[in-house]
Amino acid sequence: MSLTESSQQQPGYIPRNAIDHINPFFFKDQHHHPLPHSYSRPHSLSHSHSHHTHSHSLKQQPYPDTLTPSSLQTPVPRRLSVVDATTPAPAPSAISSYSTPPATPPLGSVDPIAWCTARARIPTPDGSEYFLHIYENSKDKKEHMAFVFGDAIRSRSLDKVHRNETELDRVKRGAYSGRLRNTVAAEDGDLAMDGRNSVDDYTVAGSSSPSSLSSPITSVPLARIHSECFTGEIGHSARCDCGEQLDEAIRLMKAEGSGVVVYLRQEGRGIGLAEKLKAYNLQDLGYDTVMANLLLNHGADERTYEMAQAILEDLGLDQVRLLTNNPDKIEQVEKDSQIKVVERVPMVPKSWEAIEQGRADEFEVKEGAVENKIVRGKELDKYLKVKVERMRHLIPIPAMAS
Repeated sequence: MSLTESSQQQPGYIPRNAIDHINPFFFKDQHHHPLPHSYSRPHSLSHSHSHHTHSHSLKQQPYPDTLTPSSLQTPVPRRLSVVDATTPAPAPSAISSYSTPPATPPLGSVDPIAWCTARARIPTPDGSEYFLHIYENSKDKKEHMAFVFGDAIRSRSLDKVHRNETELDRVKRGAYSGRLRNTVAAEDGDLAMDGRNSVDDYTVAGSSSPSSLSSPITSVPLARIHSECFTGEIGHSARCDCGEQLDEAIRLMKAEGSGVVVYLRQEGRGIGLAEKLKAYNLQDLGYDTVMANLLLNHGADERTYEMAQAILEDLGLDQVRLLTNNPDKIEQVEKDSQIKVVERVPMVPKSWEAIEQGRADEFEVKEGAVENKIVRGKELDKYLKVKVERMRHLIPIPAMAS
């Protein structure tokens, strides 16, 4: 069975931009929706010193409120990017250096979508570690991230040499191999920076960490494209399993010693935290997660994955085993890119897995950090069933939860 074969529309299925099917004329702000290319301002509204009559202009060039539904397309998400796609990107500064200001691509890049500005080692409580990568981009002002497990996966944009940068500058932004070693002078505590002409002067090769690899990738790595969820990851919410999914992805990548979690800053399926809390209030009134979004004039799912594509490509990953239950995510990642999802790795909710295995009575809820976070409850069951029945997610619903 193909990755998307079982994701055919079911009764009650709502497409990710369902609001467009309900009301194609919906606009939050008129200027958020560019007009079709065929539309031009009527001559009668243009500044001109001509005294000719243009009475025919309004009939030939209709205003946006008279456009037909077929000529309208509501973008998902609704918020336009900081940089308009129709506006040519400015040429890189001729004076780019290691101190390149934020939102400016590194020297030598040609219209990059995202680029890595910093990388650092993050040790975890069980003794393993990963490298956290911070990405700036040309689409929004958010810092997206990548949790990279293993030494073999490298950022191409981070490793590029910037003009006029020193080896210490490269070390500061994380453009090194191996592990950094302590170079602080034991006597006075000052950094011993003089006389170091190579990154090798600051590093030691390899690592004994179980999550580190010193050889090239020999198999297709795991990947998880995860969208920010403050309530589920930090707030211990039982309305969703987002925190559980993030911890499980990290646990699996530690076990394999390789993998990438692409962490996208698109809270609440792209609508933001404040709107998400409004949706929670509507859910308490009895609406499900899809209808709550629609009642707030949002799409059922306003997330996009262009940034994830750019980050995976920057990390040199053209093939991944994707941890997901969402066929739409697979379709979006592969769309117009060189990335191929060779395997979908299911993420079965721990509470439902326990029911299927007959362990529901001995099931223990945990609030772990980094791993072993487990959630269950009636609100979670309702949330998960809506994802299966109305958003095509590929999870078997256990009998006790139906």
